[in-house]
Amino acid sequence: MAEPVEHAAHFESAERQGQAATLGMWVFLASEVLFFGALFVIYAAYRTREPRAFAEAVAENTFWWGSGNTLVLLTSSLFIALSVHMLRSSRARAACWLVGATVFLGMLFLGIKSYEYVEHFRHGIYPGGQGQWFADQPRAAAMAAFWTLYYLMTGLHALHVIIGVLLLSVIGWCVARRRVTRLAPQALENGAMYWHLVDIVWLFLWPCFYLTNGGA
Repeated sequence: MAEPVEHAAHFESAERQGQAATLGMWVFLASEVLFFGALFVIYAAYRTREPRAFAEAVAENTFWWGSGNTLVLLTSSLFIALSVHMLRSSRARAACWLVGATVFLGMLFLGIKSYEYVEHFRHGIYPGGQGQWFADQPRAAAMAAFWTLYYLMTGLHALHVIIGVLLLSVIGWCVARRRVTRLAPQALENGAMYWHLVDIVWLFLWPCFYLTNGGA
């Protein structure tokens, strides 16, 4: 006989509580999609107006760093999906290790992104067109728009990665302490959904800022 699962007093069952949590996460994710979607529309508008300047600015980014970070996040998505599967299969220890691996990869992503920022700053590339690098560019104003969007969009994404790392760290601890179990896995499932959104957003940022330098 399965052990009872505790639930809040205003829910009639743990199942209903889990369904409400999942619905809440979907609503939150939808709002995040709209938020980032607006930023991508702004990027597309500027890119349409200044395609050559944007292509030249993209060429200043290092393809391998962006692509490496893409591989890191895709691997982390695999790990967090496997962790949910393991928890549902009553393999809490394996689930905990997989959550830990996801957190590690999230931190690795942040480390690589921080290194890129430092390199840009070292070359005089700052948001708003500030820095010596822009003084030598014939289309400095358009490139300033590109780099401002770059720092804004990748910075907001990095903030979401930080939140995800902290969230999954807490969830991993709860899995280890048997506070999140196969009978009540919604916390891990919702954390995985959030992490997948973070990965999906990066899959759109990656071509915008690393791949589209093939000309105007």
